[in-house]
Amino acid sequence: MKKLINDPEAFVEETIEGILAAHPTHLKRVPDTPRGLMRVDAPVAGKVALATGGGSGHIPVFLGYVGPGLCDGVSIGNVFSSPSIDAMVAVTKAIHSGAGVLYLYGNYGGDIMNFDMAAEMCEMEDIRVATVRMRDDVVSAPPESEGKRRAVAGLFFGYKIVGARAEEGASLDEVVATAEKVVASTRSMGVALSPCIIPAVGKPTFTLGEDEMELGMGIHGEPGIQRGKLQTADEVATVMTERVLADLPFQSGDEVAVLVNSLGATPPEELYLLYRRAHEVITGHGLTIHKAFVGEYATSMEMAGASVTLCRLDEELKRCLDAPAHSPFLLQG
Repeated sequence: MKKLINDPEAFVEETIEGILAAHPTHLKRVPDTPRGLMRVDAPVAGKVALATGGGSGHIPVFLGYVGPGLCDGVSIGNVFSSPSIDAMVAVTKAIHSGAGVLYLYGNYGGDIMNFDMAAEMCEMEDIRVATVRMRDDVVSAPPESEGKRRAVAGLFFGYKIVGARAEEGASLDEVVATAEKVVASTRSMGVALSPCIIPAVGKPTFTLGEDEMELGMGIHGEPGIQRGKLQTADEVATVMTERVLADLPFQSGDEVAVLVNSLGATPPEELYLLYRRAHEVITGHGLTIHKAFVGEYATSMEMAGASVTLCRLDEELKRCLDAPAHSPFLLQG
């Protein structure tokens, strides 16, 4: 393992300390837990609060999307592990200002169990909590089992659009409705070229030959749908974009936002090669691209690979996507 770390067991705490030291005007630690962060002006009076959370190793997911127009707070677990219930409860209490809290996070088993228990504990203290889970990865389950799908980079559109809706002063029910619309409108697919190494484990999360890639692999190394020889950027972009387009299905005349995301080790130049071809495929189907995002939005340590995400927009989603937002980690399109 070749990494710039100190103690693998202190990796998460020291990362949080570095982030707080670098961005003290944007983020602060949640009282009573070392694994919770919130926007520096939280709780915001009269505003529905957004809480998210998940394992470390995916920056800017999850803690990179805390700020005005985004989430209010986040609970952080070990690398690829769920946050604790105690951390989730502490974050919820810290950001709640009386208008209720929405838990918005990825559809993973450990996170679901802990967030559900945290919600029950908070509701016993008269904090109203609602939950919406992103599930945008089209290859992780067929359309008829959509509820079983995992989340990948589509989380970005959830945070950006739902965060803006909450910032507008919408009620908890209205914010939940917007979040469910984003989930219903967002689809993703990824490809992996090489694994990552979890510091506390010290070995690759999976193996791939030097000339191999795996289409559809998840951000924790979950199995994809096809392993084979490395293809060209155009071939990979075509397969992923066509699969995403067919799943909703997106139709000619739709207006969409597009995200080409690096899993950590794939450089911007290669992302723009993918975007070039994805743009051709999308517009070739008669869709209009309202806004494009290219860069690191949901990573998996130093894993090489990328994902393509489309979000179908109506006027509400477009207004919220275009609304101001700020985080030290956010790349605006």
